[in-house]
Amino acid sequence: AKKWINIRKSYGNFYKVPRNQTKLTIMLENLGMNYDGRPHSGLDDSKNIARIAIRMLQDGCDLRVNERIHGGQLMTVVSSVPLEGAPAPQMPRYRN
Repeated sequence: AKKWINIRKSYGNFYKVPRNQTKLTIMLENLGMNYDGRPHSGLDDSKNIARIAIRMLQDGCDLRVNERIHGGQLMTVVSSVPLEGAPAPQMPRYRN
């Protein structure tokens, strides 16, 4: 793969949160989700990242390639179309 979507970058930009709020467990928690599976398991991490991506799409995010490898160097892909953000995710409110 030479191009991909860095979900941490997309999440931070879309929900307007600082980089320290883009760790996998924090992103899930902010979206009202629990981590499913074993931490640091590649398959389980991937499934949880996919759940975040689905939620972002449901919230109106237009996920786009934002990183690539060129000449062995990691590069940020800048889109000419501005991304519209959504309010920061809120923990679901439970009714008593």
